[in-house]
Amino acid sequence: MKVLLQFPEGLKQYALEYAKKLEGKGDEVMISASPSFGACDLAIDEAKKVGAEKLIHFGHAEFMKVDFNVEYVEYRIDADLSMLEKSLEELKPYKKLGIVTTVQHVQQLEKIKEFYEKNGKEVLIGKPYGLAKYSGQILGCDPGSAASIDNDVDAHIYFGGGLFHPLGAVYATKKPFLAIDPFAKKMEWLDRYREKRKGIEKAMIIRALEARNFGILVSTKTGQYNMKLAEIIKEKLGKSGLYATILIANTFDFDSLNNMLEIEAFVNTACPRLATDDYERLRKPILTPAMLEDMLKMKK
Repeated sequence: MKVLLQFPEGLKQYALEYAKKLEGKGDEVMISASPSFGACDLAIDEAKKVGAEKLIHFGHAEFMKVDFNVEYVEYRIDADLSMLEKSLEELKPYKKLGIVTTVQHVQQLEKIKEFYEKNGKEVLIGKPYGLAKYSGQILGCDPGSAASIDNDVDAHIYFGGGLFHPLGAVYATKKPFLAIDPFAKKMEWLDRYREKRKGIEKAMIIRALEARNFGILVSTKTGQYNMKLAEIIKEKLGKSGLYATILIANTFDFDSLNNMLEIEAFVNTACPRLATDDYERLRKPILTPAMLEDMLKMKK
């Protein structure tokens, strides 16, 4: 079978190992060298172009149904749980806890839940909005496992490495949010990021108030493509007396966007984290659809 392998950046170091293993079984193997940002970013077009019969996507759980043969190879890690003991002092004021993690550690959620319950806490594990696959799992674009139980807990805990995933959940919740990193052996309350983001959103909306020409970002990535939303936004801007054009790319290059000097503000329909994480890379304000609604209300 002709197979295309796709790895996220953190796992590309293992690409050759897997390729050799499959070739040893008689498969014809190629490796995608493109950046991979998650299970929303499947290299299906590449696979079809080279005549591959299957895409093997490493590191993520299934994100959505697609019209191609995709095999998902999840990457699980049983991380050291010793930081949980140290977190008890930080969590002393909170009785009801919600816990979330990434797909790498979802198999450890029950052990984490048992630990806190043995130490007198009530623990809830929420369900995602539908993009993430497992209860308690969060994605950068699916904070549902935290947001769905925000009203029922006193504080949230994220167990795992890095801040990309928990920050999406922080922005979608209101309760105190503690990140426990078992690899860096540190803990951090993330609430300050939530307040910072609110300030940035207000600044972006105010900057966009004077804009007359808008660029609406539409990604062709499998799990990010949303032309219907872009068309609705374009129509809404037109009715408000503003000009809008739809900008198409697979992966947006910020230097290229900055070269579009006549565009005075952007509206994002691609990965929702573009507007929250990459705003500093653009010279012009970038709005989410919700932020655009707020801006149009302010203009009225």
